[in-house]
Amino acid sequence: MGRGGGHGNLQRSGASCCPLVALGLVWGGFSDHLLLSSGSGEGQGQILQRFPEKDWEDNPFPQGIELFCQPSGWQLCPERNPPTFFVAVLTDINSERHYCACLTFWEPVEPTQEAVCTTEDAVEREEEADEGGQVRLLTTTSAHAGQLFAPKTLVLVSRLDHAEVFRNSLGLIYAIHVEGLNVSLENVIGNLLTCTVPLAGGSQRTISLGAGDRQVIQTPLADSLPISRCSVALLFRQLGITNVLSLFCAALTEHKVLFLSRSYQRLADACRGLLALLFPLRYSFTYVPILPAQLLEVLSTPTPFIIGVNAAFQAETQELLDVIVADLDGGTVTVPECVHIPPLPEPLQSQTHNVLSMVLDPELELADLAFPPATTSTPSLKMQDKELRAVFLRLFAQLLQGYRWCLHIVRIHPEPVIRFHKVGWQVVWG
Repeated sequence: MGRGGGHGNLQRSGASCCPLVALGLVWGGFSDHLLLSSGSGEGQGQILQRFPEKDWEDNPFPQGIELFCQPSGWQLCPERNPPTFFVAVLTDINSERHYCACLTFWEPVEPTQEAVCTTEDAVEREEEADEGGQVRLLTTTSAHAGQLFAPKTLVLVSRLDHAEVFRNSLGLIYAIHVEGLNVSLENVIGNLLTCTVPLAGGSQRTISLGAGDRQVIQTPLADSLPISRCSVALLFRQLGITNVLSLFCAALTEHKVLFLSRSYQRLADACRGLLALLFPLRYSFTYVPILPAQLLEVLSTPTPFIIGVNAAFQAETQELLDVIVADLDGGTVTVPECVHIPPLPEPLQSQTHNVLSMVLDPELELADLAFPPATTSTPSLKMQDKELRAVFLRLFAQLLQGYRWCLHIVRIHPEPVIRFHKVGWQVVWG
Protein backbone atom coordinates (compact mmCIF):
# COMPACT_ATOMS: atom_id res chain seq x y z
CA MET A 1 0.00 0.00 0.00
CA GLY A 2 1.49 3.32 -0.94
CA ARG A 3 2.23 5.98 1.59
CA GLY A 4 0.89 9.52 1.50
CA GLY A 5 3.36 12.20 0.56
CA GLY A 6 5.44 13.82 3.28
CA HIS A 7 4.03 12.04 6.32
CA GLY A 8 7.34 10.61 7.50
CA ASN A 9 8.53 12.96 10.23
CA LEU A 10 5.59 15.24 10.94
CA GLN A 11 5.36 14.61 14.65
CA ARG A 12 9.06 14.54 15.41
CA SER A 13 9.75 17.72 13.47
CA GLY A 14 7.18 19.63 15.48
CA ALA A 15 4.56 19.89 12.74
CA SER A 16 0.93 20.58 13.60
CA CYS A 17 -0.41 17.44 11.89
CA CYS A 18 0.31 13.76 12.19
CA PRO A 19 -0.83 10.61 10.34
CA LEU A 20 -3.91 9.15 11.98
CA VAL A 21 -2.37 5.67 12.03
CA ALA A 22 1.28 4.65 12.07
CA LEU A 23 0.58 1.08 10.99
CA GLY A 24 -2.52 0.89 8.87
CA LEU A 25 -3.77 -2.60 9.52
CA VAL A 26 -2.57 -5.90 10.94
CA TRP A 27 -4.49 -9.13 10.48
CA GLY A 28 -3.62 -11.36 13.42
CA GLY A 29 -4.66 -14.97 13.05
CA PHE A 30 -4.49 -18.30 14.80
CA SER A 31 -1.69 -20.76 14.13
CA ASP A 32 -4.02 -23.75 14.04
CA HIS A 33 -1.56 -26.52 13.18
CA LEU A 34 0.24 -26.04 16.49
CA LEU A 35 -2.99 -26.33 18.39
CA LEU A 36 -4.74 -29.15 16.62
CA SER A 37 -1.74 -31.42 16.50
CA SER A 38 -1.32 -31.14 20.27
CA GLY A 39 -5.02 -31.18 21.14
CA SER A 40 -4.38 -28.75 23.98
CA GLY A 41 -6.81 -26.00 22.96
CA GLU A 42 -4.04 -23.41 22.85
CA GLY A 43 -2.02 -22.06 19.97
CA GLN A 44 0.14 -19.15 18.88
CA GLY A 45 -0.77 -16.00 17.03
CA GLN A 46 0.75 -15.13 13.69
CA ILE A 47 0.67 -12.06 11.46
CA LEU A 48 -1.42 -12.91 8.41
CA GLN A 49 -1.19 -9.57 6.61
CA ARG A 50 0.00 -6.05 7.37
CA PHE A 51 -0.20 -2.64 5.75
CA PRO A 52 2.19 -1.13 4.88
CA GLU A 53 4.15 -4.28 4.07
CA LYS A 54 7.51 -2.57 4.74
CA ASP A 55 8.46 -0.56 7.80
CA TRP A 56 8.30 3.20 7.62
CA GLU A 57 11.53 4.83 8.73
CA ASP A 58 10.04 6.62 11.72
CA ASN A 59 7.46 3.90 12.56
CA PRO A 60 9.04 0.45 12.85
CA PHE A 61 6.81 -2.57 13.14
CA PRO A 62 6.10 -3.29 16.85
CA GLN A 63 7.57 -6.66 17.67
CA GLY A 64 5.38 -9.09 19.61
CA ILE A 65 2.16 -7.32 18.72
CA GLU A 66 0.40 -10.68 18.36
CA LEU A 67 0.78 -11.15 22.12
CA PHE A 68 -1.25 -8.00 22.80
CA CYS A 69 -3.97 -8.98 20.30
CA GLN A 70 -4.95 -11.89 22.60
CA PRO A 71 -3.51 -11.08 26.04
CA SER A 72 -4.94 -14.28 27.55
CA GLY A 73 -3.50 -16.46 24.79
CA TRP A 74 -4.73 -17.73 21.43
CA GLN A 75 -7.35 -20.39 22.09
CA LEU A 76 -10.07 -22.19 20.16
CA CYS A 77 -13.67 -22.07 21.39
CA PRO A 78 -16.55 -24.49 20.80
CA GLU A 79 -18.89 -21.59 19.98
CA ARG A 80 -18.66 -18.30 18.15
CA ASN A 81 -18.04 -15.44 20.58
CA PRO A 82 -19.27 -11.91 19.81
CA PRO A 83 -16.66 -9.44 18.48
CA THR A 84 -14.65 -7.58 21.12
CA PHE A 85 -12.73 -4.30 21.10
CA PHE A 86 -10.07 -2.80 23.36
CA VAL A 87 -7.06 -0.49 23.09
CA ALA A 88 -3.64 -1.63 24.28
CA VAL A 89 -0.68 0.70 24.79
CA LEU A 90 2.90 0.02 23.71
CA THR A 91 5.90 2.14 24.67
CA ASP A 92 8.83 2.25 22.28
CA ILE A 93 12.53 2.77 22.99
CA ASN A 94 12.06 6.56 22.80
CA SER A 95 9.37 6.46 25.53
CA GLU A 96 6.69 7.32 22.96
CA ARG A 97 3.36 5.57 23.36
CA HIS A 98 1.60 3.77 20.54
CA TYR A 99 -2.09 2.94 20.82
CA CYS A 100 -3.06 -0.48 19.45
CA ALA A 101 -6.78 -0.74 18.79
CA CYS A 102 -7.76 -4.42 18.55
CA LEU A 103 -11.03 -5.79 17.17
CA THR A 104 -11.33 -9.57 17.53
CA PHE A 105 -13.90 -11.80 15.86
CA TRP A 106 -14.22 -15.57 15.50
CA GLU A 107 -14.19 -17.75 12.42
CA PRO A 108 -14.91 -21.48 12.08
CA VAL A 109 -11.97 -23.84 11.57
CA GLU A 110 -11.87 -27.51 10.71
CA PRO A 111 -9.58 -30.02 12.48
CA THR A 112 -6.66 -31.20 10.37
CA GLN A 113 -6.06 -34.85 9.48
CA GLU A 114 -3.13 -34.87 11.90
CA ALA A 115 -5.42 -33.84 14.73
CA VAL A 116 -7.89 -36.61 13.86
CA CYS A 117 -5.09 -39.18 13.89
CA THR A 118 -3.86 -37.85 17.20
CA THR A 119 -7.34 -38.19 18.66
CA GLU A 120 -7.69 -41.76 17.37
CA ASP A 121 -4.32 -42.70 18.88
CA ALA A 122 -5.40 -41.27 22.19
CA VAL A 123 -8.61 -43.30 22.09
CA GLU A 124 -6.66 -46.51 21.36
CA ARG A 125 -4.28 -45.83 24.25
CA GLU A 126 -7.24 -45.21 26.53
CA GLU A 127 -8.83 -48.53 25.47
CA GLU A 128 -5.63 -50.42 26.21
CA ALA A 129 -5.33 -48.81 29.62
CA ASP A 130 -8.86 -49.81 30.57
CA GLU A 131 -8.52 -53.04 32.56
CA GLY A 132 -12.17 -53.96 32.09
CA GLY A 133 -11.76 -53.99 28.34
CA GLN A 134 -14.65 -51.57 27.83
CA VAL A 135 -14.34 -48.71 25.38
CA ARG A 136 -13.78 -45.41 27.22
CA LEU A 137 -13.45 -42.17 25.22
CA LEU A 138 -11.56 -39.11 26.34
CA THR A 139 -13.66 -36.12 27.30
CA THR A 140 -11.82 -33.93 24.78
CA THR A 141 -12.69 -36.13 21.80
CA SER A 142 -16.15 -34.71 21.33
CA ALA A 143 -14.80 -31.16 21.49
CA HIS A 144 -12.32 -31.78 18.66
CA ALA A 145 -14.86 -33.72 16.59
CA GLY A 146 -17.29 -30.79 16.58
CA GLN A 147 -17.05 -27.30 15.09
CA LEU A 148 -14.39 -25.06 16.57
CA PHE A 149 -13.90 -21.31 16.22
CA ALA A 150 -10.56 -19.50 16.08
CA PRO A 151 -9.95 -15.81 16.87
CA LYS A 152 -8.85 -13.33 14.23
CA THR A 153 -7.84 -9.79 15.17
CA LEU A 154 -7.72 -6.51 13.28
CA VAL A 155 -5.24 -4.03 14.77
CA LEU A 156 -4.65 -0.34 14.15
CA VAL A 157 -1.45 1.15 15.55
CA SER A 158 -1.31 4.92 16.05
CA ARG A 159 0.53 7.57 18.01
CA LEU A 160 -2.73 9.45 18.38
CA ASP A 161 -5.39 8.54 20.92
CA HIS A 162 -8.75 8.44 19.15
CA ALA A 163 -10.33 5.23 20.41
CA GLU A 164 -13.83 5.80 19.01
CA VAL A 165 -12.51 6.61 15.54
CA PHE A 166 -10.45 3.40 15.62
CA ARG A 167 -13.48 1.43 16.79
CA ASN A 168 -15.59 2.77 13.91
CA SER A 169 -12.81 2.24 11.35
CA LEU A 170 -12.18 -1.34 12.41
CA GLY A 171 -15.91 -1.99 12.52
CA LEU A 172 -16.18 -0.80 8.94
CA ILE A 173 -13.32 -3.05 7.81
CA TYR A 174 -14.89 -5.96 9.69
CA ALA A 175 -18.24 -5.38 8.00
CA ILE A 176 -16.61 -5.28 4.57
CA HIS A 177 -14.69 -8.50 5.29
CA VAL A 178 -17.55 -10.49 6.85
CA GLU A 179 -20.59 -9.23 4.99
CA GLY A 180 -18.87 -8.90 1.61
CA LEU A 181 -19.86 -5.28 1.00
CA ASN A 182 -19.21 -3.92 -2.47
CA VAL A 183 -16.37 -1.70 -1.24
CA SER A 184 -12.68 -2.07 -2.01
CA LEU A 185 -10.69 -2.83 1.11
CA GLU A 186 -7.59 -1.51 -0.65
CA ASN A 187 -9.16 1.94 -1.00
CA VAL A 188 -10.40 1.94 2.60
CA ILE A 189 -7.00 1.02 4.01
CA GLY A 190 -5.25 3.46 1.66
CA ASN A 191 -7.47 6.31 2.86
CA LEU A 192 -6.78 5.30 6.44
CA LEU A 193 -3.02 5.38 5.92
CA THR A 194 -2.96 8.75 4.17
CA CYS A 195 -5.30 10.55 6.57
CA THR A 196 -3.66 13.30 8.65
CA VAL A 197 -5.20 15.12 11.60
CA PRO A 198 -4.00 18.03 13.77
CA LEU A 199 -2.15 17.09 16.93
CA ALA A 200 -3.91 19.72 19.02
CA GLY A 201 -5.89 22.92 18.82
CA GLY A 202 -9.39 21.82 19.76
CA SER A 203 -10.63 21.76 16.16
CA GLN A 204 -12.83 19.14 14.52
CA ARG A 205 -11.85 17.17 11.45
CA THR A 206 -14.29 15.14 9.36
CA ILE A 207 -12.81 12.15 7.57
CA SER A 208 -14.13 9.41 5.30
CA LEU A 209 -12.59 6.06 4.43
CA GLY A 210 -14.40 5.89 1.11
CA ALA A 211 -17.20 3.55 2.14
CA GLY A 212 -19.99 6.08 2.57
CA ASP A 213 -18.88 6.80 6.13
CA ARG A 214 -18.24 10.12 7.85
CA GLN A 215 -16.34 10.35 11.13
CA VAL A 216 -15.61 13.42 13.24
CA ILE A 217 -12.28 13.68 15.06
CA GLN A 218 -12.12 16.12 17.97
CA THR A 219 -8.53 17.15 18.65
CA PRO A 220 -7.41 18.05 22.21
CA LEU A 221 -6.77 21.66 23.14
CA ALA A 222 -3.10 20.90 23.83
CA ASP A 223 -1.03 17.81 23.09
CA SER A 224 0.40 17.85 26.62
CA LEU A 225 -3.02 17.42 28.26
CA PRO A 226 -4.03 13.80 28.95
CA ILE A 227 -7.29 12.61 27.45
CA SER A 228 -9.32 10.93 30.17
CA ARG A 229 -12.83 10.84 28.63
CA CYS A 230 -14.77 9.08 31.46
CA SER A 231 -11.91 6.95 32.83
CA VAL A 232 -11.39 8.98 36.02
CA ALA A 233 -15.09 8.92 36.92
CA LEU A 234 -15.24 5.16 36.24
CA LEU A 235 -12.20 4.58 38.43
CA PHE A 236 -13.88 6.33 41.37
CA ARG A 237 -17.11 4.39 40.81
CA GLN A 238 -15.26 1.08 40.81
CA LEU A 239 -12.91 1.63 43.76
CA GLY A 240 -14.26 4.53 45.82
CA ILE A 241 -12.62 7.69 47.11
CA THR A 242 -10.34 6.17 49.77
CA ASN A 243 -8.92 3.51 47.46
CA VAL A 244 -8.31 5.91 44.58
CA LEU A 245 -6.51 8.34 46.90
CA SER A 246 -4.33 5.45 48.08
CA LEU A 247 -3.45 4.53 44.49
CA PHE A 248 -2.77 8.19 43.72
CA CYS A 249 -0.32 8.46 46.61
CA ALA A 250 1.22 5.09 45.71
CA ALA A 251 1.92 6.18 42.14
CA LEU A 252 3.40 9.49 43.32
CA THR A 253 5.71 7.76 45.78
CA GLU A 254 6.96 5.26 43.18
CA HIS A 255 5.19 2.08 44.29
CA LYS A 256 4.09 -0.82 42.11
CA VAL A 257 0.39 -0.71 41.17
CA LEU A 258 -1.37 -3.67 39.56
CA PHE A 259 -4.96 -3.57 38.26
CA LEU A 260 -7.07 -6.73 37.89
CA SER A 261 -10.25 -7.09 35.84
CA ARG A 262 -11.97 -9.51 33.50
CA SER A 263 -12.39 -6.66 31.00
CA TYR A 264 -9.42 -5.49 28.96
CA GLN A 265 -11.08 -2.15 28.26
CA ARG A 266 -11.66 -1.58 31.99
CA LEU A 267 -7.96 -2.24 32.62
CA ALA A 268 -6.99 0.30 29.98
CA ASP A 269 -9.43 2.88 31.34
CA ALA A 270 -8.22 2.43 34.93
CA CYS A 271 -4.58 2.94 33.97
CA ARG A 272 -5.55 5.92 31.82
CA GLY A 273 -7.53 7.45 34.69
CA LEU A 274 -4.70 7.07 37.20
CA LEU A 275 -2.26 8.76 34.82
CA ALA A 276 -4.72 11.60 34.25
CA LEU A 277 -4.86 12.22 38.01
CA LEU A 278 -1.06 12.60 38.10
CA PHE A 279 -1.10 15.53 35.67
CA PRO A 280 0.85 17.88 35.48
CA LEU A 281 3.46 15.31 36.57
CA ARG A 282 4.58 12.80 33.94
CA TYR A 283 4.80 9.13 34.85
CA SER A 284 8.16 7.85 33.56
CA PHE A 285 8.18 4.26 34.82
CA THR A 286 6.82 1.06 33.27
CA TYR A 287 3.28 1.54 31.99
CA VAL A 288 1.46 -1.45 30.46
CA PRO A 289 -2.36 -1.17 30.74
CA ILE A 290 -2.87 -4.69 29.33
CA LEU A 291 -0.09 -7.18 30.04
CA PRO A 292 -0.19 -10.46 28.05
CA ALA A 293 -0.11 -13.69 30.03
CA GLN A 294 3.16 -14.69 28.36
CA LEU A 295 4.87 -11.65 29.92
CA LEU A 296 3.77 -12.02 33.55
CA GLU A 297 7.42 -12.21 34.64
CA VAL A 298 7.51 -8.43 34.14
CA LEU A 299 5.65 -8.14 37.46
CA SER A 300 8.83 -9.24 39.26
CA THR A 301 10.78 -6.20 38.08
CA PRO A 302 12.30 -4.09 40.88
CA THR A 303 11.23 -0.81 39.28
CA PRO A 304 7.86 0.90 39.86
CA PHE A 305 5.07 0.25 37.39
CA ILE A 306 1.39 0.67 36.54
CA ILE A 307 0.20 -2.56 34.91
CA GLY A 308 -3.14 -4.21 34.15
CA VAL A 309 -3.63 -7.99 34.14
CA ASN A 310 -6.66 -10.12 33.36
CA ALA A 311 -8.35 -11.35 36.54
CA ALA A 312 -8.05 -14.94 35.30
CA PHE A 313 -4.35 -14.78 36.23
CA GLN A 314 -4.92 -13.49 39.75
CA ALA A 315 -3.38 -16.64 41.26
CA GLU A 316 -0.08 -15.88 39.54
CA THR A 317 0.01 -12.44 41.16
CA GLN A 318 -0.60 -13.51 44.76
CA GLU A 319 3.07 -14.26 45.37
CA LEU A 320 4.11 -10.67 44.67
CA LEU A 321 5.05 -9.23 48.05
CA ASP A 322 5.64 -5.57 47.13
CA VAL A 323 2.79 -4.94 44.67
CA ILE A 324 -0.39 -3.00 45.43
CA VAL A 325 -3.28 -4.88 43.79
CA ALA A 326 -6.48 -3.07 42.79
CA ASP A 327 -9.37 -5.39 41.91
CA LEU A 328 -11.64 -3.34 39.66
CA ASP A 329 -14.37 -5.98 39.54
CA GLY A 330 -14.46 -6.46 43.31
CA GLY A 331 -13.80 -2.81 44.22
CA THR A 332 -10.92 -3.55 46.61
CA VAL A 333 -7.31 -2.41 46.95
CA THR A 334 -4.87 -4.76 48.72
CA VAL A 335 -1.72 -3.25 50.19
CA PRO A 336 0.99 -5.70 51.36
CA GLU A 337 2.20 -5.42 54.95
CA CYS A 338 5.69 -4.48 53.83
CA VAL A 339 4.42 -1.51 51.79
CA HIS A 340 3.68 1.84 53.40
CA ILE A 341 1.76 4.41 51.39
CA PRO A 342 2.20 7.91 52.85
CA PRO A 343 -1.14 9.77 52.85
CA LEU A 344 -1.65 13.35 51.80
CA PRO A 345 -0.65 15.87 54.47
CA GLU A 346 -3.42 17.32 56.56
CA PRO A 347 -5.58 19.28 56.11
CA LEU A 348 -5.29 18.49 52.37
CA GLN A 349 -6.27 14.85 52.90
CA SER A 350 -9.56 15.71 54.61
CA GLN A 351 -10.34 18.63 52.32
CA THR A 352 -9.75 16.60 49.17
CA HIS A 353 -11.86 13.72 50.48
CA ASN A 354 -14.77 16.06 51.28
CA VAL A 355 -14.67 17.79 47.89
CA LEU A 356 -14.55 14.45 46.07
CA SER A 357 -17.58 13.31 48.07
CA MET A 358 -19.51 16.39 46.95
CA VAL A 359 -18.62 15.74 43.31
CA LEU A 360 -19.46 12.03 43.34
CA ASP A 361 -22.54 12.31 45.55
CA PRO A 362 -24.06 15.81 45.31
CA GLU A 363 -27.11 14.73 47.29
CA LEU A 364 -24.99 14.02 50.36
CA GLU A 365 -25.17 17.65 51.51
CA LEU A 366 -28.96 17.60 51.17
CA ALA A 367 -29.64 14.24 52.78
CA ASP A 368 -30.36 15.68 56.27
CA LEU A 369 -32.40 18.68 55.19
CA ALA A 370 -35.99 18.72 56.40
CA PHE A 371 -37.12 20.40 53.18
CA PRO A 372 -34.75 19.29 50.42
CA PRO A 373 -35.03 20.76 46.92
CA ALA A 374 -37.54 19.09 44.66
CA THR A 375 -35.04 18.10 42.01
CA THR A 376 -31.28 18.09 41.79
CA SER A 377 -29.41 17.96 38.52
CA THR A 378 -27.07 14.99 38.11
CA PRO A 379 -24.00 15.76 36.00
CA SER A 380 -23.09 13.46 33.13
CA LEU A 381 -20.25 11.01 33.51
CA LYS A 382 -18.02 13.08 31.23
CA MET A 383 -18.70 16.28 33.17
CA GLN A 384 -18.12 14.46 36.46
CA ASP A 385 -14.79 13.30 35.06
CA LYS A 386 -13.77 16.91 34.43
CA GLU A 387 -14.82 17.97 37.92
CA LEU A 388 -12.80 15.18 39.52
CA ARG A 389 -9.70 16.13 37.55
CA ALA A 390 -10.18 19.77 38.57
CA VAL A 391 -10.06 18.70 42.22
CA PHE A 392 -6.66 17.07 41.72
CA LEU A 393 -5.32 20.04 39.74
CA ARG A 394 -6.15 22.28 42.68
CA LEU A 395 -4.55 19.72 44.99
CA PHE A 396 -1.29 19.92 43.05
CA ALA A 397 -1.45 23.71 43.16
CA GLN A 398 -1.70 23.54 46.94
CA LEU A 399 1.04 20.93 47.27
CA LEU A 400 3.49 22.80 45.06
CA GLN A 401 2.69 26.26 46.40
CA GLY A 402 5.97 28.13 46.91
CA TYR A 403 8.00 25.51 45.05
CA ARG A 404 9.14 28.00 42.37
CA TRP A 405 10.26 30.37 45.10
CA CYS A 406 12.36 27.56 46.57
CA LEU A 407 13.93 26.94 43.15
CA HIS A 408 14.78 30.64 42.96
CA ILE A 409 16.60 30.40 46.31
CA VAL A 410 18.53 27.35 45.09
CA ARG A 411 19.74 29.19 42.00
CA ILE A 412 21.01 32.06 44.11
CA HIS A 413 22.75 29.75 46.59
CA PRO A 414 24.76 27.03 44.79
CA GLU A 415 24.93 24.92 47.93
CA PRO A 416 21.84 22.75 48.43
CA VAL A 417 19.66 24.24 51.11
CA ILE A 418 16.41 22.34 50.57
CA ARG A 419 15.40 18.81 49.83
CA PHE A 420 12.09 17.08 49.12
CA HIS A 421 11.04 14.60 51.79
CA LYS A 422 8.98 11.95 49.96
CA VAL A 423 7.51 10.28 53.04
CA GLY A 424 6.52 13.56 54.68
CA TRP A 425 5.39 15.20 51.43
CA GLN A 426 7.05 18.45 52.38
CA VAL A 427 10.01 20.66 51.57
CA VAL A 428 12.61 20.51 54.35
CA TRP A 429 15.24 23.19 54.80
CA GLY A 430 18.76 21.74 55.26
